Amino acid sequence: MESGQDAFEVKPPAKVEIYTYRFSSDCILAKGLLDRLGVSYNEFIIDDDEINKEVMMKRSGGRTSAPQIFIDGITIGGYVELQKLNTAGELAALLRLAA
Repeated sequence: MESGQDAFEVKPPAKVEIYTYRFSSDCILAKGLLDRLGVSYNEFIIDDDEINKEVMMKRSGGRTSAPQIFIDGITIGGYVELQKLNTAGELAALLRLAA
């Protein structure tokens, strides 16, 4: 007989990766939103990093603008898309944040 513990299973936090330019206002805004939500993320600063810039472009389907945000390997897009998900109430679920 099951003990019902599955209902209380704690899932690990989502893996968030963000490719940024140091002084881009959208990059700063995206990181600020993630910070306010208490989300940990791996940041790849691509100002002078052609290798990670290429990786970002391949992962995002050819997008060259930053930020490019990935949650659990899925491309989200940039700050505008991140903010839209947050406003719609969908971002917390993607990030597996506690209700």
